[in-house]
Amino acid sequence: MKRLIVVAMAALLAACSSNDEVDLSPAELVDIEKPRKVKVVWSDDVGSGAGETYELLPMASLNGRIYAVDSDGDVIAYTADRGKEVWDADVKQPVASGIGAAGDLVFLGTLKGDVIALDAETGEERWRAKVSSEVLAPPQGNGSEVVVQTLDGRLYAFSADDGSQMWMHDTAVPALTLRGTSTPLVTPSTVYAGFDTGKVVALSALEGIPLWEQRVAVPQGRSELERVIDINAAPLLVGELIYVGSYQGRLVAINRNNGRGVWAQQESTFNGLSAAAGYVFIATADDSVKAYDAATGQLVWSNDQLVRRKLGAPQTFGSFVAVADFEGYVHIMNQSDGQFVARRKVDGDGVRTPMLGLGDTLYVYGNSGDLEALNIR
Repeated sequence: MKRLIVVAMAALLAACSSNDEVDLSPAELVDIEKPRKVKVVWSDDVGSGAGETYELLPMASLNGRIYAVDSDGDVIAYTADRGKEVWDADVKQPVASGIGAAGDLVFLGTLKGDVIALDAETGEERWRAKVSSEVLAPPQGNGSEVVVQTLDGRLYAFSADDGSQMWMHDTAVPALTLRGTSTPLVTPSTVYAGFDTGKVVALSALEGIPLWEQRVAVPQGRSELERVIDINAAPLLVGELIYVGSYQGRLVAINRNNGRGVWAQQESTFNGLSAAAGYVFIATADDSVKAYDAATGQLVWSNDQLVRRKLGAPQTFGSFVAVADFEGYVHIMNQSDGQFVARRKVDGDGVRTPMLGLGDTLYVYGNSGDLEALNIR
């Protein structure tokens, strides 16, 4: 069975199952009272951007630089503060993963199943390795190991030195899933990964030995569509807790050492999470933005003024949290109460790529390739 569904199908099927008229138009943008001024610190054009396919292409940061790649395989390194181009490298293959970075390398994966490591300082190719399927999420590393998650449910670990394979972990893949995979979280000793089965596993980074497994979501309903419970975003590590969200499942906090659940809330998301100031921020599958207390799981605030705007992952910067939508608007809210404080349209073709927050600066990469570094005056 073809392993591709679009989340909008769920809403469409739900609407078709009822005789009532359902409004599926995106929410109109509300006026912001006394909006803060958004400053463009620098901007540039990253080639063809995300292209015509539904890829995300996350950016990465390392040692004061920002790394971005377009769908054609053009990788560009910038100085984070001024946006000066440091180097430009072409891997000559379509890229779907975006960029990962660790040690002295940046990594990316291709639709042909190649994993490519580039020198972070020069852009020179250091090694290539082959995996069994497309790589749709950025490879991640800890300076010694580079870990890659593939569309067919496998985790590979390669030596950061020469790209030799160290281990492989395999898991079953349901018949129907969202297109995409979770991004592995790699620490010096442990790899944490979420799968389409709704489970999170922890493995030793050196040998790939399973340490614990925790179920985040349980399939519900009769149809395969109703039973999709993918974990499509990276586990988020804050202190001793790992936060994981799943589609049609739960948002959970897990002890990183033993895999025991600390708290859980019924939420559906296919986006990444963000955390700051004692909160965990989530953009739900129905396009609400919510903040939960990171320690207790109590809902702090919810903003539902952006429904049906196809929101991406929330990202924190300074004292704010931002989400971007399908029309290319970046909506900036207070972390404390979820109230809008500013808005800026970055790319008329929309923004799918997860934004990147560093200190007081927010980096936004639009679908057509527009890249802007923003802060709030």
